[in-house]
Amino acid sequence: MFNPIDVNTTALIAERQRMNTIADNLANVNTTRNADGKSSPFQRRFVTFASSEIEGAPAGTAGVTYQVNVDTSTPPRRVYQPGHPDADKEGYVSYPNIDFMTEFVNAMDASRAYQANLVAIDMDKQIDNLSLKILA
Repeated sequence: MFNPIDVNTTALIAERQRMNTIADNLANVNTTRNADGKSSPFQRRFVTFASSEIEGAPAGTAGVTYQVNVDTSTPPRRVYQPGHPDADKEGYVSYPNIDFMTEFVNAMDASRAYQANLVAIDMDKQIDNLSLKILA
């Protein structure tokens, strides 16, 4: 009876992680050092989704899993700032190659997917209520 809610809950968790990852990207748009304090620009993260079986659910019931990946293929954005402490010998500073517009669109998409899953859970609860009323 609760399988659809379980499936949508896994999707909600995955979309929440996607939103957190986007927020992390935007918060680090000007980060030029790593956690150790060495000059290394932040690398954009992104979330990928996959389906997997839900523990404790009937066989064949799949939910959503996610994995946070680091974009290592995109080169950093180089800006000429010779006075910056992280500038190289040529005066360029390497910043993360994070595009505000792309991240904003991704955040809107994740928000809409989250809302759609909430609506699906609400509809399932209404169907369950009507089913119980019919049986009672």
